[in-house]
Amino acid sequence: MHAKILLYYVFTPLPDPEAVRLWQRDLAESLGLRGRLLISQHGLNGTLGGDMAALKRYVRKTKEYAPFRDIDFKWSEGTGLDDAGLSLDFPRLSVKVRDEIVSFGAPDELAVAADGVVGGGTHLAPDELHRLVADRDDVVFFDGRNAFEAEVGRFKGAIVPDVATTQDFIGELDSGRYDHLKDKPVVTYCTGGIRCEVLSSLMVSRGFGEVYQLDGGIVRYGEKFGNGGLWEGSLYVFDGRETVTLGDDIDVIGRCASCGEPSERIANCVDESCRARTVLCEGCGDRAACARHADGTALV
Repeated sequence: MHAKILLYYVFTPLPDPEAVRLWQRDLAESLGLRGRLLISQHGLNGTLGGDMAALKRYVRKTKEYAPFRDIDFKWSEGTGLDDAGLSLDFPRLSVKVRDEIVSFGAPDELAVAADGVVGGGTHLAPDELHRLVADRDDVVFFDGRNAFEAEVGRFKGAIVPDVATTQDFIGELDSGRYDHLKDKPVVTYCTGGIRCEVLSSLMVSRGFGEVYQLDGGIVRYGEKFGNGGLWEGSLYVFDGRETVTLGDDIDVIGRCASCGEPSERIANCVDESCRARTVLCEGCGDRAACARHADGTALV
């Protein structure tokens, strides 16, 4: 058996999200898959791990439902399978209905048609992104992830908003601190593309005049260019792997929040009063207490 992980999403109107939840739960359970699925009236967002043959059957069955037939499934290597053939990268299977399949806290601002988000940014394939950067000297990369994710990897020169959760983006955009970008070409990017589908639409509706989104996200970009393009560092992922690389011989850009040494290890702050995620090397992560600022507050 060969362990794999699927990352995918689709924006399409779903009149009965609960029926889709029951179908997807039963399908994934029957195939011995683990991971997380979110369903809403706007579509489906999933990450599943398991045996490659089982995942292929899942993909085939899911695409039989007409609104899901064009889903772009992204494949990556899993850590492995346990003795029961279950993914080591996910502790369980979770399938839930939510107001949003990516939680910006603005479900009423999102308009979705059969072919995706209405009013979002222009999709750019990796090759098209390189052409845009070559043709224009004012392109701005705008990170659509939580700030801690960018600590270990990001596009060179990218703007990284100071957000701890996806819901913080609304306040960031409404604060006015990015208004100077409204007349520049802004390329939003995120892990697999889903967050930028929504983020780019929020930016367009707030007056940003030339907004793009990296089609397929960092994952698709890495498949095309690895570490030989505009990306630097590692990619944070929301499963047991924590971080993955886009190729060999990466430049480690993360710095341990405690000792400052290069590291791509993301961890929970070890101080019980601190719930943040940050870069923490193996040595500092094993310490009994979190490093602190001079005033005694937790460093992370």
